[in-house]
Amino acid sequence: MSRIGKNPIEVPSGVKVNFDDSNKTVSVEGPKGTLTQNIGGGVTLSIEDGQVLLSRASEQKSHKAMHGLYRSLLSNMIEGVTSGYKKTLELVGVGFRAEVKSDNLLELSLGYSHNIYFKLPEEISVTAETAKGKNPVVTIESIDKQLIGQVAAKLKSLRKVEPYKGKGVKFQGEQIRRKAGKAGGK
Repeated sequence: MSRIGKNPIEVPSGVKVNFDDSNKTVSVEGPKGTLTQNIGGGVTLSIEDGQVLLSRASEQKSHKAMHGLYRSLLSNMIEGVTSGYKKTLELVGVGFRAEVKSDNLLELSLGYSHNIYFKLPEEISVTAETAKGKNPVVTIESIDKQLIGQVAAKLKSLRKVEPYKGKGVKFQGEQIRRKAGKAGGK
């Protein structure tokens, strides 16, 4: 039995949840924006007393899985339109830089022979900060949790953190497992 799917989702004030049973589309409007999600078969929605309740059609394994999945997605959408999501990436390495150009274009210098220009989606806002004596920090913000996670993973993949010196792109506060180098001469 899905334990996550049975939990009701509290709808805060200022947030509207609209759903259409004919094409299974849910839209959530809040102070920060609007998100929409298609709901697959086997899961039905109802709104009672300021709470969104999800129920499934049967006890099939696929219906149980979708029950918990769509409950989590709707919960993330409601949290996104009220407070939003934020991920912070740190560029560790000598000469690593980040600069925001116009129209959500991020210019990264990650130790390669050329700069990398990364075009961000319109739904994401980005800031790049470089403090004297500290590593450059790139902060991305959005209301869509899936999109921000995908963009952060793509940015991390541009220069993976190597285990010997710890150079690369990592999440702020992420612990990197370091390896010892060569033991040295005799």
